Order: sequence, then C-alpha cells, then structure tokens
Amino acid sequence: MKRIIGIALAINLGLSGVSVKAAPVKAAPVNAAATGWVDTSPHAQGFVQANGVRLEYLDWGGTGQVLILLHGSGDNPHVFDDLAPAFTDRFHVIAYARRGHGRSEARPPYDTATLTEDLRGLMDALKIAKANLVGWSLGGNEITAMAASHPDRVAKIVYLDGAYDWGDPDYKVAFQALPQILTDTPAAAMKSLDAYVAYEKAIDYTQLDDMRRIEAYLRESMLIRPDGSVQPRIPQAVMSALFSSVWANPPRDYRRVRAPALAIYAASMMDLHVADAERRKQASAWEQRYMAPFRAKSIARVRRELAGVQVLLVPGAHDSFFLTSRERVVKAMRRFLLSPSGPA
Repeated sequence: MKRIIGIALAINLGLSGVSVKAAPVKAAPVNAAATGWVDTSPHAQGFVQANGVRLEYLDWGGTGQVLILLHGSGDNPHVFDDLAPAFTDRFHVIAYARRGHGRSEARPPYDTATLTEDLRGLMDALKIAKANLVGWSLGGNEITAMAASHPDRVAKIVYLDGAYDWGDPDYKVAFQALPQILTDTPAAAMKSLDAYVAYEKAIDYTQLDDMRRIEAYLRESMLIRPDGSVQPRIPQAVMSALFSSVWANPPRDYRRVRAPALAIYAASMMDLHVADAERRKQASAWEQRYMAPFRAKSIARVRRELAGVQVLLVPGAHDSFFLTSRERVVKAMRRFLLSPSGPA
C-alpha cells in the first residue's frame, strides 16, 4: 500500500531502436558495501540530464519499439526487474526513476506537468523519438499527460493499476481514512535490511512465491545506516512535496489521449492475505468502504473518457499483482502492444 501513500508518509505520518547519449554501465551492486549482495538483473544503469535534473535509468536492451516503464510513488525502477525481461524479445525496455526517487536527483517541483517534461527530456536525451509507455500506480499520471500533450511521441500506453485519478477528492478521502494499523511501520522492521524484507513479505507480498524477484527493489528502497538499521532512501520532504502536488494537480485529461490504451486493475489495493487478523479485518473494511467504490468509479470514467480503452481486472494486490499474476499480465500486455489495433 505504501507504493500509493509513499514510503516516508507510511512510516512517518513505464519508435524503433534507441540511441543512448550517456553510455550505460553495468549496474553497481545494491548496498554491496554493507551486505556483499549483487544485483544480477540483466540491465545496465545510466544517467542523463533531462529538464534540468539528473535522472537514473535502467536499460534491459532488446530489439524493436521502445518500451518505457514508470514506477509509482516512493519507488524505484528496480520494481520492474522481474517484468522487464518478458518484453526484450520484441521491445527495447527501459525504466527510469522520476526526480526525487531511486538515484535520480531530488529537486522540486513535483507536479505532473514537470514530471511529464522530465519524461520527455529523458526521451530526448536517449534519442527516443516515440515509445510505448507503461505506468504503474502514480506513473499513470505521467503517461496520461505525455500521451495528451505529446501525442506524436507516444505509441501506446498501459496502466498497471494506474488508471486512477489520484488527485480526485474521493481518493483523498480514502487516503485520509486509512486506519493507523495500515500506515504505521513498527520500529522492529527498520532494525535491519533482513527485518525490513521479512516485514514486506508479511504485509505486501504474502502471495509472492520467491522474494528474490523483488529483492533489488526493496534494497534500493532503503539506505543502511552504520549500525545496520535502515531508513527510506527517499526523504520525507520529497514525499510530502510530491503528495502536495498530487492533491493540487488538475483532473486527468483522458479525452485528449489518442494513443491506444490498456488499463489493468488489481483486485484490491492492499494484500488481504496477511496473517494478522486485525490488520486483515481493517484492510478489508477499508477496501470495501473506500477503494471498491473508487475503483468502480475510475473504471467507469476511463471507459467513458478514454477512447477505445481496454480494461482488464486481475487477481492480486496493488503492490504485487504484476508479480503474483505475472503470466496473465505479461500475456495481456504483449497481446495489446504487439497488435495493430491493441486489443487486450
């Protein structure tokens, strides 16, 4: 759930070919100095200057049209380590960290218009004339705005549980109604990286078969202190500024989008299979009271305003559905992206 509300807020309150100007280098080990662990994902890491900020990107290579993956709030591009390789046979796959996230430079402002220009700047820096865009969670903001403002740069768009207008007052009400048990992170979970990964398994990834599929992402989410405890990599000030911008953003302008679109929705916002009975009870109650109606409203809106959108609901929770329902998600995305008409 913290991919929506932001890690810091939860703890304390994605054209043929690509020419890369900044030559990528093999990704450095994530927190290797502290743990000796090495990221073995088949990507390279690079940095570009875009719209006045230094942005980190990961490049899995591949041939064909460019596929750009954009993560959610409080996240980093390693969240796609498991998903990206499923497309490199037909696409050149890249993911990047929005400003203030991952290893990208943190510099305000964080409004959607600015973040969209960051995406355009990244494409310019990497000499990408046109791309397919995939936005998970908050990433749906940038891909919608990019498709609306720069239609000549966008081939198709895919929402990974991102076809929600996060600035909608109904979502703000839902956000503010989150029970404390769902937003508090116990101090014990921050005592070590292992403790943090175990906590994540218990609350967000109960249905994931192998936590190694998400390990680089979780490691990159944290900084390890000298005493072995961890803290979020993204400063609270960045998350606060980002969410202030989210609430202030104008409504999404779906009607201006002409690119074919696929909107995949997860069955629930939170993992409802947690062992803690009280957490499960409150999560389920919040889901039914707030998120189920907001999801239905959001689906009705995109069907009404986004011309020709294809909608797919899949099992799983917001944070993990494209891992736990990977086969179904990949199949739908490939069918849509490779089809001339884009049906899902």
